[in-house]
Amino acid sequence: MNFEFTTLFLVGVAISLGLYAGKAVRKIGLPSLIGYMVLGTIMGTSALEIFPMETVNGLSFITDIALGFVAFSIGLELSLSALSKMGRSIVLIILFESLLALIIVTAGVFILTGDLPLALIFGSLAPATAPAGTIAVIQECKARGNLTKALYAVAGFDDGVAIVLFGFAAAYAKLLLVNESSVSSAELNLAASAGKPLIEILISLIVGGLLGLIYTLLVRKLQSHNEIPALTFGIIAIGTGIASQFHLSLILVNMVVGFIVINMAQKGLSQTITARLKPFMPILFILFFFLAGAHLDISMLPQIGTLGVVYVLARSAGKMTGARLGAIMGKAESKIKNYLGLGLLSQAGVAIGLSLLVFQEFNQIQSDHAAAIASSAVTTIAATCIIFELIGPVLTKYALKKAGEIPSDQ
Repeated sequence: MNFEFTTLFLVGVAISLGLYAGKAVRKIGLPSLIGYMVLGTIMGTSALEIFPMETVNGLSFITDIALGFVAFSIGLELSLSALSKMGRSIVLIILFESLLALIIVTAGVFILTGDLPLALIFGSLAPATAPAGTIAVIQECKARGNLTKALYAVAGFDDGVAIVLFGFAAAYAKLLLVNESSVSSAELNLAASAGKPLIEILISLIVGGLLGLIYTLLVRKLQSHNEIPALTFGIIAIGTGIASQFHLSLILVNMVVGFIVINMAQKGLSQTITARLKPFMPILFILFFFLAGAHLDISMLPQIGTLGVVYVLARSAGKMTGARLGAIMGKAESKIKNYLGLGLLSQAGVAIGLSLLVFQEFNQIQSDHAAAIASSAVTTIAATCIIFELIGPVLTKYALKKAGEIPSDQ
């Protein structure tokens, strides 16, 4: 007789063991989320297979909800007064760290392979940053200061810029492949392909703004602060569901909700909302990173090859150099110049999602070259994300510590 654990039982095991795995790695100075991911990897398809992929995929809604809360938390940190104090430096940092990641990765891959469409695709995937790891480290370490505020801002807006850059670069790469395969270029509407991300981002901002206004009106009328988590969960679930249904940016929708709240609600109320949500965040982080670990296929690491190494090094150089250059031009303080780039290396969901989009669209070109690029993008990005998800949080904690923004008792 075959025996299978119920999904609810497995979720309980993940949370319980994840708590202690996080405590264990903190004793050696690593962020707790590394423990959650390692445990998930051990219990997932890469090792014990206690969590089969079918179960992991079935729990993907938890990942979406957790990302929704992360984005909402980012928005709650983006008060206009705080952003105005940072001035143009944040805008310049976001632009330069995204653009340089694209340019340096494109150049590095082209020098390695001589393949411009391939180089453009990898360059277009490089700017995307996964905010969950960064925010988890900030909240766990109770970090406070200008570097922390800058990380919140950049992590929040980064994906929007990354999606736009991907739209233009991927559209141009697709045009090169269409022309190369002797298919009429009329089959590719370059303007539509490049402009679609802009439309999706605009709609994401509008949906988030409307939900933020609704949330702000409703939260003021609650009779008890104990009702805040239920209302927050409901609004975030609605925003996440709309984003999933209409292929919008989950991060931007929920971030704008938080942004509206912090800038429209009374200061005391916004602080109360933040305080009421804090007890729930560790549970979401445990499940999010546990499932991320369970989803990883460690057997893909040997497939990273020279292309993957170039991608990791070039993306890291682009992110850190771009952040520093933007901070210098924006006349940001020295700790932002020196350490912000270290907190922007995590990469996961958005980059993998974009690589799957490449796989889907490029395989429709009916070209061996396009098919090879599609396969290479999916495989290499999946493998390199494992590396970035492991080193990203560690470097974020190091940066915050060097900047003196982590309390001494943490």
